[in-house]
Amino acid sequence: MSGKDHVKAGDEVMAKPDYVIAYDFPGYTDVYFRQMKEEFGIDRVAEPDRYAMFIDHMVPAATPKEEELHIITRNWCAENNVPLYERKGIGHQVASEVGYAVPGAFVVHFDGHISQLGTFGTLAMGIRHSLLEALVRERISIKVPKTVRVNLVGTLGRGVMARDVFHHLVRVMGPASCRFQVLELGGPALSQLSTEGLQTITGLAMFTGAITAIVNPDEERLAYALPRARKKIEPFYSDPDAEYSAVYEIDLDQLEPLIVIPPTPANSRNLTDYLGLELNVGYLGSCASGRIEDLRVAAQILEGRQVAPGFQLNVVPTSQEIMAAAGREGLISILAEAGAFVSAPTCDYCFGRMGTMTVKQRAVSTGTLNVKGRMGSPDSEIYLCSAATVAASAIEGKIADPRKYMR
Repeated sequence: MSGKDHVKAGDEVMAKPDYVIAYDFPGYTDVYFRQMKEEFGIDRVAEPDRYAMFIDHMVPAATPKEEELHIITRNWCAENNVPLYERKGIGHQVASEVGYAVPGAFVVHFDGHISQLGTFGTLAMGIRHSLLEALVRERISIKVPKTVRVNLVGTLGRGVMARDVFHHLVRVMGPASCRFQVLELGGPALSQLSTEGLQTITGLAMFTGAITAIVNPDEERLAYALPRARKKIEPFYSDPDAEYSAVYEIDLDQLEPLIVIPPTPANSRNLTDYLGLELNVGYLGSCASGRIEDLRVAAQILEGRQVAPGFQLNVVPTSQEIMAAAGREGLISILAEAGAFVSAPTCDYCFGRMGTMTVKQRAVSTGTLNVKGRMGSPDSEIYLCSAATVAASAIEGKIADPRKYMR
């Protein structure tokens, strides 16, 4: 990575990413591709296997301009012999499925939600427009960050999911508590969370201000990641005497379902304070919460029940692999029979290109953001919550507690 035997927080190093990842988006990758050639004279990347591109936004294309963007990406990948993943699902999830979640690797992306690879012990950072540096240079300049440690203790209660755990972290620690630092998860109750649940928490780490999140990989996560890994690296673990800028203890026994009220992801509240609020839309999906665990709990709640008349429930599995698994388990048919609209994997519901709301409409969502205009009109409202809460709310057409519907 940096070529140094030892570094400490605050050191400036030149580090070589093991993988440079991006999704195509207008004014972003198409511009970078042009800059690489015209400003830096790069006609071909030197190590094509070190790069990966994903087409997961504007899928399927709805306009000629969108398809033209995808053609630019396909052509660049073909010319450079760079792996391209299209129509496989949301890239942050697919990246782990196709072997970029290498324990011990250093991965960079434009988008910060790539931090979910940290579930497998991968140091994966969203570096925004500095991604251009990673595209044109072998090494990038990086300041070694400090680390905030969160120790989980206790036991998860009925109806409490990883989304509730994360939103509780934000409420307790604050939305800037890990600013420009790494969020490290550990503690005796870490095993209370599934691999998928940890992907949810690590993938949302940016909303604590963190530049990424990481977990010491256990046998279960290594069993998933290592057979898929595109290269062999010795996994890294935090040192027993590691120094942290702050340490928090989170007692899972104290948690109940939460909801995050608009207009920011910092507004975590007790779900019980908002029961009965009328809704129009439910979205279950995104890189944060559309995995098999989420689909299972939604199917458990909705089986034998119906979505409320007039309520629009959009269910979007995070990847094709997950959607196929849900199909084999019969989850898709349960959700469809309950009245859900089940869509193929895409990022488009999360950023408002599909499932768009108009003025004064209100949604419960497992998407990543609830800022104004995220799912359409800036005069609509988004309430973030778990898949369980979305499913329960779909039955009533208003914010509902999932616990009364769970066996």
